[in-house]
Amino acid sequence: MPPELTALTLAALLQVVQFALFAVPANLELGTGYTSSARDKPPSKPLSQTTARLQRAMNNHFEGLILFTIAVLVITASGQSTQFTATCAWVYLGARVLYVPAYAIGLRPGRSAIWFLGFAATTAMLLAALF
Repeated sequence: MPPELTALTLAALLQVVQFALFAVPANLELGTGYTSSARDKPPSKPLSQTTARLQRAMNNHFEGLILFTIAVLVITASGQSTQFTATCAWVYLGARVLYVPAYAIGLRPGRSAIWFLGFAATTAMLLAALF
């Protein structure tokens, strides 16, 4: 399997881990009555600051994962995997792993720098596919 696909698979598993990191405390804080409902109404109490941050980090990764998946699929489907694109894929994954605790603890401006590193790696992969 090309390294870019390996990194994509691990990024998807990271999303699973992020879901668990958010869902467990959310269920404890809001109760299963609310979390298993249709959520037509807002919860009676807000999530704790850390749990809300974990939710936002998870949602942010869903957004980043879309572009990263496109980059990986374009690179691998076109047979353009190189050491550069593989490195970009691993940089993306590393940045996303670091982003979760950085967001959870409210690291500023480090969290944004980490996010940008992953975004730049994805952008570089897309540009590499064109050139």
